[in-house]
Amino acid sequence: MSENWRDALIAAAMRDYETRTRLAQSGALFDGYNPEMEAVHLENAALLERVFDAIGWPGRGLLGDEGASAAFFILQHAISRPDLQRRGLAMMLDAIPAGEANVLDAAYLTDRIAVMEGRAQTFGTQFDWDGQGLLSPAAIAEPETVDTRRASVGLPPLAEVIANMRARAAAEGETAPADLAERRAASEAWAKRVGWRA
Repeated sequence: MSENWRDALIAAAMRDYETRTRLAQSGALFDGYNPEMEAVHLENAALLERVFDAIGWPGRGLLGDEGASAAFFILQHAISRPDLQRRGLAMMLDAIPAGEANVLDAAYLTDRIAVMEGRAQTFGTQFDWDGQGLLSPAAIAEPETVDTRRASVGLPPLAEVIANMRARAAAEGETAPADLAERRAASEAWAKRVGWRA
């Protein structure tokens, strides 16, 4: 049965990647949360929830490196399912001591949950457009020590990642929203609708 879960998760992660690539190439990915992308994320989240219910945390011991990586990829993208992301993070933290999950993935998910909840992130892994039209890290708690925290989980210095993220956005044709305030209001409304914020 584990092999079936492995294959299903890998196929689901590939569908996410292929959908994102196609939508990015057309430019449709960058105008808010694309409904087709959200539908893929929700379908994949439902699969991951079934995996959690059946086998617990889908770690390397059960699903191999590829299956475990696919499970995390799906979890990180399950942004319309706060319950699943929070459950997954708790399971990951329990699995890290046994080597069935890694601290780097947990850092990314910790930051994603914080940003979705409207809190400052810890490691600076989550980005959005700033008031100057630049892709920048979302608010960071204690920013003066962020590179020390990043190093502790195997992340490179933040300045290096900022440059890479901006270069990738430019290569994909992603630009700042025409109306940043409108984009932020829409994001806030979405976060409330799906249950991230009250």
